[in-house]
Amino acid sequence: MPIDESRPFLPVRIAVLTVSDTRGLAEDRSGDALVARLEAAGHVLADRAIVRDDADLIVARLHGWIEDDQVDCVITTGGTGVTGRDVTPEALARVWDKEIPGFGELFRWLSYQTIGTSTIQSRACAGVARGTYLFALPGSTGAVKDGWDGILATQLDNRHRPCNFVELMPRLMER
Repeated sequence: MPIDESRPFLPVRIAVLTVSDTRGLAEDRSGDALVARLEAAGHVLADRAIVRDDADLIVARLHGWIEDDQVDCVITTGGTGVTGRDVTPEALARVWDKEIPGFGELFRWLSYQTIGTSTIQSRACAGVARGTYLFALPGSTGAVKDGWDGILATQLDNRHRPCNFVELMPRLMER
């Protein structure tokens, strides 16, 4: 997938949300890995937070960032499994206007290369809410690597050809 070096890079303002009942900022290795990757790529960390595995808390945090003009994209880590406490996909579905099903499909295909059939336990997903991209990754650093390196690094780079999510941003609110 080629990067068109003749085009100027446009940084995306990204908020990172870690969903966990057990981690604080000091223990948030997946959040740290995601922040390091997005900043190394030239993007802007717009905000960062950790919330418990509670759909109402996740939805509230998402609404705040969706309404913030300084946030173009939200990437969550954690809460995408199949246990009773894993509610991140349900929370995202409560706020998005459109789902992007190919994100989860491609994430699981990439993850399969690393962890085999265990990837079916992931409910990674994505959508768009009022002009803001929402991506949910599992909470492991390996999942962050798979999701960022394999999908988001290029799709959040406006120079990626033949197309990317960034060039669609001005049109996300069309009706």
